[in-house]
Amino acid sequence: MLVQPNSKLKDEILKLKKQKDVVILAHNYQIPEVQDIADFTGDSLGLSRQAAKVKQKTILFCGVNFMAETAAIISPQKKVLLPDLEAGCSLSDSITVDELKNWKKQYPDAIVVGYVNTTAEIKAELDYCCTSSNAVNVVSSISEEKDILFLPDMFLGAYVAKMTQRKNIRIWAGECHVHAGITAADVIEKLNSMNDTEFLIHPECSCTTPMMYDVADGSYSDQKISILSTEGMLNHAKSSKTKNFVVATETGILHQMKKQNPDKTFIPASEKAECQYMKMITLEKVYDALINDKNIVTIPKDIADKARLSIDRMLAIN
Repeated sequence: MLVQPNSKLKDEILKLKKQKDVVILAHNYQIPEVQDIADFTGDSLGLSRQAAKVKQKTILFCGVNFMAETAAIISPQKKVLLPDLEAGCSLSDSITVDELKNWKKQYPDAIVVGYVNTTAEIKAELDYCCTSSNAVNVVSSISEEKDILFLPDMFLGAYVAKMTQRKNIRIWAGECHVHAGITAADVIEKLNSMNDTEFLIHPECSCTTPMMYDVADGSYSDQKISILSTEGMLNHAKSSKTKNFVVATETGILHQMKKQNPDKTFIPASEKAECQYMKMITLEKVYDALINDKNIVTIPKDIADKARLSIDRMLAIN
């Protein structure tokens, strides 16, 4: 494929998606150029639910592998394309199916709750799926007498354990390498450098572990600190009267925040918080997938059906 200037490539993509009746979804962490050609931007589960609602029968998902899989699980009658099949996820890769099966054997009566950032095969082994925004609600809905296995993110798991006060929750030691790299020191330095500032933090961040206890106990009552999902961050930034924000998550989200709030200032807690897998999706790869109808995401029906059950249980709680 010939390399074209971005403006021309963008026009070609917009034309193609209309001609082929394709809906383009882009995660909040995608590069700005990809977010700007999407019909919808959002978090992984929100986009998958959007995919199920739209009339188009082909979905081009600009995100990482597990996100496209989730869209395919929720919309089995639709075709899902992923611009780069190598776009993986360090958190999703932190647990294998064999490891999960062995863990379940150790606690045969436990309820297994897994983050949406997991493969289809892992989701098929879960009792409940969850997102960062509803993990506390999902765990709270389970009988306190039941042991819980929570996977794969240890920082989100620690946050859920603190907020629910569960003593019988066992947490897998997985992490997102991007969020794990955002430290409390990063955050404190940024907060101290600005006045009238709110701090928005994703619960996958390693800095939640030392800070979430202080947040829950009210130690930061003199500062505005919120632990939120990516969608929660975007919604909060729009409704808040505060003008300055320090944001602890992957830096791609700042593009939408600035577009939606041009009169406000958004600073990343760490400029290094970039996911190389998210950044693998480019306009060239989007065009290639569209023009050649390539990189179709397929999931065996038995796995998809079992995985869908864990997602449906979560949605029923919401």
